[in-house]
Amino acid sequence: MSRPAGNTRLKAARMAAGYNSQQALADAITKAAPKLGIRGLAVGVRQIRRWESATPPWPQPDVHRVLTHLLGQSMEDLGFTPPWGVEERQPETTASHSSHRRLPRARLASVPAQSTIATQPATVGNDFEAVTRSHRHLYWSVAPATLHPAVMEHARLGCALLPETANPTRRILAAALAESYLLAGRIEFFDLRQPDQASETLLRALQAAGEADDSLLGSAVLAHMAFIPGWAGDRDAAVERMVAARTYARREDASAELWAWLDAVEAECETRCGNPRTALQLISHAEDTLAAGSEHPTPVWMDWFSPVRLAAFKGNTQLKAGHFPQARETLGQVLNDLPPTSDKQRTVILGDLAAVEAADNRPEEACRYATQALDQLAVTWYATGMDRVREVRRTLTPWQSEQCVRDLDDRLYDWGTTVSALQR
Repeated sequence: MSRPAGNTRLKAARMAAGYNSQQALADAITKAAPKLGIRGLAVGVRQIRRWESATPPWPQPDVHRVLTHLLGQSMEDLGFTPPWGVEERQPETTASHSSHRRLPRARLASVPAQSTIATQPATVGNDFEAVTRSHRHLYWSVAPATLHPAVMEHARLGCALLPETANPTRRILAAALAESYLLAGRIEFFDLRQPDQASETLLRALQAAGEADDSLLGSAVLAHMAFIPGWAGDRDAAVERMVAARTYARREDASAELWAWLDAVEAECETRCGNPRTALQLISHAEDTLAAGSEHPTPVWMDWFSPVRLAAFKGNTQLKAGHFPQARETLGQVLNDLPPTSDKQRTVILGDLAAVEAADNRPEEACRYATQALDQLAVTWYATGMDRVREVRRTLTPWQSEQCVRDLDDRLYDWGTTVSALQR
């Protein structure tokens, strides 16, 4: 913990953009320069190392242009201080269109570097963390569009407080800030299906984890960032982020649960990219890891994973691999074992069970599970769960004249479900 953190914001942006080494970023800058009309620009590892130091020098204009192009952030957000004072921010680009309800696109607050004067009391870190912990608990029951603004306002408060604290309070506050941004990114990606916004928010989480020098939090954030390209079918980008996530996990004493979850994340990405056999191997390794256990405790913020959740990953992968009897058995057991607080996950499991029955030419059973998922979604909205139901309905096209499918359509497109889906 005594090693200097350096310019953690540039490091975080580099890793998030897929440049896992300083050499990779140097090569990318040199390669991108001609495409931007810049000739004769060559950057080496030594220069990147200087930029990632605690006192990074302000780059030359051509380098400035290439860096912001590659990493998608202003120089100030990348941890540089302009020699003439505060850099003027560029207007934010318009986010891509999404069929889901979009959240307000207020600019994310920058994660500030440490200042020299602490004005906040030592208790501020624990006080801020207490609210972060409450938000984490509320995630399982509060509507995502209601909780998300509160989490983001809390994160903005953390960014305002951070320069006014000194270690060890600063480290506590920065870790809680990273948790808040991680929670916001999870809501954006899983609950509201806004991957572009989630990518930006998770980058802030990674920056805050760097300020806290918390490698396990950094690992968790990077693994969540892998979901974004993984779900889009970009295997190379997902694998790069998982390599980074495992690298961060090795820097501290990661628990068996954290290692198993990293396997599960990579397995889901492999499944989404059409490699269910590789995914099943990863899940088997995760099961062995959990069975072996470890002496290291699981971080309190890691409340999204358990052996039951691993089994849910396994059931989905068995489904995608065409192992329908195994998937039916695995998912049925998961449904029985899910705790009462896992209503969001329940919608996903019901959707997967519906998909198993549809793939096994049992439309009535598929419709029964899909209807149960819709009943749960009416109580606890989860965009990922609704996506599963819609996927099932597409596979039921051969039976769309059957009464059970017509009844499902009536339920899927009734007033309440349609309005609920649009307003959340």
